[in-house]
Amino acid sequence: MSKSKEASAMFRQGFNCSQSVLAAFFEGYGIPRETALKIGCGFGGGMRNGELCGAVSGAVMVIGLKYGSEDSESKSLCYQKTKEYTEKFKAKKQSIICRELLGCDISTADGMDIAIEKDLFKTTCADMVSSAAELLEELGY
Repeated sequence: MSKSKEASAMFRQGFNCSQSVLAAFFEGYGIPRETALKIGCGFGGGMRNGELCGAVSGAVMVIGLKYGSEDSESKSLCYQKTKEYTEKFKAKKQSIICRELLGCDISTADGMDIAIEKDLFKTTCADMVSSAAELLEELGY
């Protein structure tokens, strides 16, 4: 199964957007699945504030797992790969901000009501999870 299909399946099972993307890629980076799910948990829904899309946050964590380190050369490469990823995602989806992608701010009661009424978690968010993971695969993660 592709990582994007795995991420989509996890999202349908009830994991949040960030957890789904991060945990779909955890095996190749030496962290236990449970740890990936714990780390990704707070990033769903734009960190519960409608900010950076949780699927993108999960992808950036995967990039950090591959390239991140404490030395300045590795950090520089990680920053470059992160920028490359977010620019490509933004080019495909026009934004990396949760509330812009959804068209409502789920950190507010009214925004959450709109998201539920329009079924955005099953449509838009599912698409973001799939797209975030697909882009990671395209870039060789």
